[in-house]
Amino acid sequence: MDWAGVAVRFALYLDLMLACGLATFPLISPDGAARTMPLRALLLAGGWLGLILSVGSLLVVTAAMAGTTLAQVDRQTLTMIIGETPYGAAWIVRMVALVLAMGAVSAVRSQGRAPAPIAASAAAFAVAVATLAWGGHGAMSEGAAGSLHLTADILHLLAAAVWIGSLLGLLLLVTRPSSRVDAGHLDLSWRALHGFSRTGTAAVAVIVVTGLVNGWLIIGPDGAAGLSTTRYGQLLLAKLGAFAAMVALASLNRFRLTPALHAVAASGGTPRELAALRISLAIEAALGALILALVAWLGTLEPGAPPG
Repeated sequence: MDWAGVAVRFALYLDLMLACGLATFPLISPDGAARTMPLRALLLAGGWLGLILSVGSLLVVTAAMAGTTLAQVDRQTLTMIIGETPYGAAWIVRMVALVLAMGAVSAVRSQGRAPAPIAASAAAFAVAVATLAWGGHGAMSEGAAGSLHLTADILHLLAAAVWIGSLLGLLLLVTRPSSRVDAGHLDLSWRALHGFSRTGTAAVAVIVVTGLVNGWLIIGPDGAAGLSTTRYGQLLLAKLGAFAAMVALASLNRFRLTPALHAVAASGGTPRELAALRISLAIEAALGALILALVAWLGTLEPGAPPG
């Protein structure tokens, strides 16, 4: 197992998805929610880290394709991968998209609910996230099935990015010192959480549908029964379990914790309900990171290979 390659893939997935979701957060949250966090600095950091990790990912993939070590990767092989493979074309698009995203972020100012630079950065980060599909199983299929698989992969990645990145935005919003929590902040937190419930539901629906499509194309109806007999299947089952736990926590937030916060905000009571939401959102975000780690590992495995 190439653990270095898995680690680089995981870090790249996590960074780009958080950046994309955070850039989207001001567009789907109430006015003022994004101003409670250092959004500009976070997005710039995500862009720079994405560039660095993309270079590392290119080196890892090139070494794997050439059957060499990282130290043996030369310029000629890198040029061939970049210029003559779909992965290389997607890599170029990603690098350009990240530069454009950071350029847009640099123009962000604090005024306005959803200024044009934020929308432009969100679109550019979304393009960067979409290019990750060319590093997975979807890029290996051909014909109509290949186009369907790649499209499902892209939608799957984008929906996950909105969910995971927005979770970080919500967590940053509700995590602040008690001395700075007042009725206005409680109301803003409730409105952000209540508003995200619709976006989150849509993201979950897209993830479920595209996940079913991907599962059908990779495993097939006959392979579901033998999932536990392969390493790929075992990791996929673990991913599904973590996803189910995320959905359960999201439901808890929507139907119990968020309404409880609304009651507190309306009555001017104590913000202890905010602490429960912090814990729930933190666990949900941790499960999202676990899923991305499993996805990074799954992308390096053959679906039918037995456990090693």
